[in-house]
Amino acid sequence: MEHYNCAHCDTSLAGKRYVLRLDQPTCLPCYDSKFADACEACAKPIGTDFKDLSYKGRHWHEQCFNCWNCKASLANQQFVGKDEGLYCPDCYDNLFAQRCDKCNKTFKHGQQKFEYNGKRFHSPCFLCFFCQKPIGNNNFVPRDDDALCCMICYNEKFARKCGKCHDVLNHGGVTFKDEAFHRECFLCTKCNTELAHIKFATKNDIPYCPDCYVKQFSKVCMKCERPIAGLGTAMKYVGFEDKQWHADCFSCTVCNKNLVTQGFLIANGDIACPDCARTM
Repeated sequence: MEHYNCAHCDTSLAGKRYVLRLDQPTCLPCYDSKFADACEACAKPIGTDFKDLSYKGRHWHEQCFNCWNCKASLANQQFVGKDEGLYCPDCYDNLFAQRCDKCNKTFKHGQQKFEYNGKRFHSPCFLCFFCQKPIGNNNFVPRDDDALCCMICYNEKFARKCGKCHDVLNHGGVTFKDEAFHRECFLCTKCNTELAHIKFATKNDIPYCPDCYVKQFSKVCMKCERPIAGLGTAMKYVGFEDKQWHADCFSCTVCNKNLVTQGFLIANGDIACPDCARTM
């Protein structure tokens, strides 16, 4: 041991503390002056007699490892790095954390945050404007002035409702006379046939399917007893007093001669050409 010397200053290390660095014995003064890291706070070497606290390649004495704002010790405590500075959680939140656009309080680490239209809210601050209940992760509808409306309030106050069943119209529907209906609720007044995908007719603002409309309201030919006009079609017909005929059906009862644009007579309730009428 009398020949065991410091590799840098050749001082004998017999009976002395030393540091073995890269397999070379180094006395404490040489280690402190040549190899010890400088403290980020006080710029003094962090010698072997001090605890070295490091973060991202930077070093501090234990007593120098403090919050840059409040100077509280960060040794054995949680901290947050921001740019070149180190901060305790409270100082970091007060200085840098985002704030709720309603209560103006900061968001704590790990605290749930909701964002809408460029604004941020705590969960208890993200409320329906009408019922004042938290919206959370549920659907909502924005109203005027960024007022948010939960779906329950929207359905109660603003959603269009079916004119028949009065339930909310969630997916399309049929509009008739400024009133909305579910497709399955928009029915023929007479037979309840669904009208959403077919042509329909109205009478006094009441909807009917084609068959019911014809049966209810079309004129009936006195000869064939069929409707004179179907829905969406036009037929020539002849009317006399309270009776009607298809143009093709307006013929002499005896000789079957068509009498459209011809003279005719009524004999025993039937129509006839003048020649046949004399024989009846």
